[in-house]
Amino acid sequence: ALLIAALPLFVLIALAIKLETRGPVFFAQRRKGLNQRIIAVLKFRTMKVMEDGNDVRQATKDDPRVTRVGWYLRRSSLDELPQLVNVLRGEMSLVGPRPHAIAHDDHFGDVLAGYVNRHQVKPGITGLAQVRGFRGETRTTGSMQCRIENDLEYIQAWSPWLDLKILARTVMAVVEGSNAH
Repeated sequence: ALLIAALPLFVLIALAIKLETRGPVFFAQRRKGLNQRIIAVLKFRTMKVMEDGNDVRQATKDDPRVTRVGWYLRRSSLDELPQLVNVLRGEMSLVGPRPHAIAHDDHFGDVLAGYVNRHQVKPGITGLAQVRGFRGETRTTGSMQCRIENDLEYIQAWSPWLDLKILARTVMAVVEGSNAH
């Protein structure tokens, strides 16, 4: 139902992307899902590059690779809307640990204890870490550790009520623009 309701917005965003830049409207990046199975996570393209390999540079706050339309889409989290298709395909949930690029999974899986445990559930479009402000760029291992601790807390404390609270907080953060980077 959410996907159908969002279709007019998909069309407007696609037009905005096409009017500003050449290239595809959507960006698919390989990420690890449930039980570390590789999935293609969909997003609206917000950058001039389409990195999906062994060396993926995280977006930074004032990243010059981000387009003007992309800046707005990222700031409002509208770039994540195509992940409703991933949810429909059963690869993701609305709520769960956010999936990271495979290169980042491999790196942080080697340096952070418990990192791989986040793959015990389907990744989500939003999650506990995101509504607590741990989203966007992770410049240090410590900042990723905070995100992982929240992901593991979510898995341990999961309930339908927790998912509803996270969804409500996500909507509030998007509307207020308080959790965007």
